[in-house]
Amino acid sequence: MKITTKREDLLEPLQQIGGVVERRQTLPILANILINATREKINLTATDLEVELKTQAKASSDGEGDFTLPARKMLDICKALPDGANITLQLNNDKVKIQSGRSRFSLGILPAQDYPVIEPTASNTVLTLRESTLKRLIDKTQFAMAQQDVRYYLNGMLLEVAHGDIRTVATDGHRLAISTAEKVVPADVDLQVILPRKAVLELGRLLADRDTDIKLELSSSYIKVLLSQAVFTSKLIDGRFPDYQRVLPVGTDKEVHADKELLKQSLSRASILSNEKYRGIRFSAEEGLVQLQAHNPEQEEAEEEVEVDYQGEPIKIGFNVGYLLDALNAIDEDNVIIELKDSDNSALIYGKGNNDSKYVVMPMRI
Repeated sequence: MKITTKREDLLEPLQQIGGVVERRQTLPILANILINATREKINLTATDLEVELKTQAKASSDGEGDFTLPARKMLDICKALPDGANITLQLNNDKVKIQSGRSRFSLGILPAQDYPVIEPTASNTVLTLRESTLKRLIDKTQFAMAQQDVRYYLNGMLLEVAHGDIRTVATDGHRLAISTAEKVVPADVDLQVILPRKAVLELGRLLADRDTDIKLELSSSYIKVLLSQAVFTSKLIDGRFPDYQRVLPVGTDKEVHADKELLKQSLSRASILSNEKYRGIRFSAEEGLVQLQAHNPEQEEAEEEVEVDYQGEPIKIGFNVGYLLDALNAIDEDNVIIELKDSDNSALIYGKGNNDSKYVVMPMRI
């Protein structure tokens, strides 16, 4: 079998599915991608047994058939070839020969029948929404997911649908991110699922800021996202996500209104001398001013002052400076509001005039 394609037609699909392929594999075949050749195109599949991505590339073939080849090596070859290069793949027994101009490569292949394919349970909920909407919900919250937490349900993101709204929530136990798109799905759908961390990161990379419609098919243990040129499938985390509503601060009576960029720059400078392990910073608000102080075990200190709009009583509170910066980086608005109660309660941060995305940061003792 002989397949002919162009570098640009093959490179983008390979880059899309490359992130799904794990570098450290228990099964050698999982380092490969499955290629299904038809007369007009080739279908590509990658999986790590938890997440699966199917996409396609323009190509012409003199036959039809399936084979697998090493994902990383094929991607590296495509990247290294010049723009506009034609690529020919010739399948011979247990090898595939790749030719482009005067370049020739020979890659070992593994049998297609051994390639594992995820077969999700039948979906009981199908939702249609804008691709840009799902991308925004993921982008606004994914940074707050936990990494390798023993509370496995925190190593992912909650996707909640209720009253016509779709919401994403992520927390690592120290901060929380929540983003909502209102009235974009049917009002009679009510569900909560937890997407694993890798699925969230790969979806965030795969989605584009387009106004095209995509489909979400959900069952008790799987999510499938159908895009125009790709199908993404992932297992769901079987667990109960914490009641995030209880984490949202109540009774906040102090509001700091600040210029986002000025505050970010001051926090970044002060963080240079914060404790590398705990990243603690003292946040002191008084009328018209916020003072930021950081120090480290070497007795080095940093101090910054930022003009803000604040009229309440003076308050001093400690935060992880990284968590504050992550929240500010996720906000698009030029001005931010930080709601506070006292030194023992969490802060609520959001963009001025936009309540769709909110961020909770717990205080820390300094």
